[in-house]
Amino acid sequence: MKKKVGIMGGTFDPIHTGHLVVANEVLNFYGLEEIIFIPAGNPPHKKGTVADSLDRYVMTEIAVLSNNRFKVSDIEIKKDGKSYTLNTLRELTKKYPDAEFYFITGTDAVIELPSWREPEELLKLCRFVAVSRPGISMEDAKAKISEINKMFKSNIELFQAPMLQISSTDIRQRLMDGKSAKYLLPESVEQYIIKNNLYEE
Repeated sequence: MKKKVGIMGGTFDPIHTGHLVVANEVLNFYGLEEIIFIPAGNPPHKKGTVADSLDRYVMTEIAVLSNNRFKVSDIEIKKDGKSYTLNTLRELTKKYPDAEFYFITGTDAVIELPSWREPEELLKLCRFVAVSRPGISMEDAKAKISEINKMFKSNIELFQAPMLQISSTDIRQRLMDGKSAKYLLPESVEQYIIKNNLYEE
C-alpha cells in the first residue's frame, strides 16, 4: 500500500487560518498520512508577492508547528528562476517513491490548469483535489472541471471545504492600512509579521 500524502502549494503570503482548515479537512476526508506545504519560490502565474520567499517559508513553518501531520518543504524556495509544479512533483516522486500524492489547490487555480506546464504529465503524477473557493460557484467549478477532465482524460475531484472568507490579499491590505488581522491567521504568524515589519506601506 502506498502512503497517501497531500501536497499544498501556494505563495502563503501570508499563510492564514483558511489554508490550515482546508488542509485539515482534506487530510481527514481522504485519510492522508501527512500534508506537505510547499511555499512557492518564484511562481510563474502569481504576480505581486510581497514577502520574500524565506519569510513566507518561516511563516508556514511556524503556522503548522502544532500539527505533527503537517510538514513544510523548501523544495521551491531553494530554486532560482520560475518554479513549476511539474518539476516539483517529479522531484517529490523520486524522493518519496512509495507515496501516492494528492495535490490540493483552489478551484480558481485548477481552472487555469490547461495553461500550466505539461498538464497531461502533471495529472499522471498525482491526484488533483480542487477545493471550493469563495467567489466561484460550485456549479461553475463543476462545469469547468468536467471540461478539463474530458480534455485530459483525468479525474480531478471537487472538494467542498468550509468557506472561510479569508484571503492573503485582504490580510496584506489590512496590515498596510495599520489594521488588525487578528484571528484571520495563527497568532504566531501575526507576531512574526509584526516583529519583522512585513506588509508595511
